[in-house]
Amino acid sequence: MNPSDLYTFIASKPYAVISTIAANGTPQSALIGIAVTPNLEIIFDTLSTTRKYANLLASPSCSLVIGWDNEQTLQYEGTAFLPSDSVLPRYQELYFARWPECLAHKTWSDIAYVVVRPTWMRYSDFNHQPPTIETLQFPTASS
Repeated sequence: MNPSDLYTFIASKPYAVISTIAANGTPQSALIGIAVTPNLEIIFDTLSTTRKYANLLASPSCSLVIGWDNEQTLQYEGTAFLPSDSVLPRYQELYFARWPECLAHKTWSDIAYVVVRPTWMRYSDFNHQPPTIETLQFPTASS
């Protein structure tokens, strides 16, 4: 699966489950609405009062599961960051194109936008025999 195929797959899925690690070391997961950039970055909004937000500030490594229907799924590991004011509008534009009903969230005092850059992915499709299972590694980059 090439990056263009992965983009198409991710863009077709409105939701993901994100997993983060709490300060005490316990795993925590949450369902999020997502958008994706052509560089395969995941964008979502959340409240700054949520556990996932606090977890990501303390430890930005996270994992997501995207797609679980039709025996096709993407395991996605990455590093989260809060986009700076200079790039936030570009990410918001992509996010609101996917989630126009969330445009009103911009007025909330405790809203935050999070971007996750991929470090590793595994795409699995069990509709074939043998199943299609492909793993991709991504270089780490600074935000």
